[in-house]
Amino acid sequence: MTLANQDTTAAGAAAAHARVLVVDDDPHLLKALRITLAAHGYAVDAAADGASALVAASRHAPDLLILDLGLPDMDGVDVLRDLRRWSTLPVLVLSARHGSADKVGALDAGADDYITKPFGLDELLARLRALQRRVPAAEAAPVVASAAFSVDLAARRVDRGGIAVRLTPTEWKILEILVLNPNRLITQQQLLARVWGPGYVKEANYLRVYMAQLRRKLEADAGKPRHLLTEPGIGYRFVP
Repeated sequence: MTLANQDTTAAGAAAAHARVLVVDDDPHLLKALRITLAAHGYAVDAAADGASALVAASRHAPDLLILDLGLPDMDGVDVLRDLRRWSTLPVLVLSARHGSADKVGALDAGADDYITKPFGLDELLARLRALQRRVPAAEAAPVVASAAFSVDLAARRVDRGGIAVRLTPTEWKILEILVLNPNRLITQQQLLARVWGPGYVKEANYLRVYMAQLRRKLEADAGKPRHLLTEPGIGYRFVP
């Protein structure tokens, strides 16, 4: 076997273990990509809009994502920003937008690579292989669990004892920041700036009110919390 054949065989073996989610609203391109990728050993899922893409990414844990920017329900950049709240899934943006500003915007939003239409299939496959080498391990499902409750970051759903807990948008933002940083102390100033904005970094009473509400909804004993802990005068910590 020649070196070139060895490289091709290795690439095919890697692809055979990889699942790709392709997101594009062009049915002809979507079909072509499904056939081509499957022929090269990839397991392929497809979505035609941004909302379906986010659901598929959370449920099926793909290894790679090919994402068109021009989707019918939302801009691909917004899909990226939403995805990056809970996932480090490698993303190859596929777009007819050729401007450098569009490329910079997609990369800043979390894309790992960018290819413009029309494109060659050989180049697309090579870029996918490069992303696989960069991030070889599959990612776990975006659910954070504690003994008292679980948080589905993709679906924005919180369950306690198998029952969905309704949170306000502000409660969700605070909880999301904490559970994305398990066991890490998040200062009052960090939380206030990220949830309300830089002009509110001295309003610690806001956090006291909302943390009390979260504990009543999520802790078994709000007076003796096990998971949403306070570091007096400093900040808060989520302990799974």
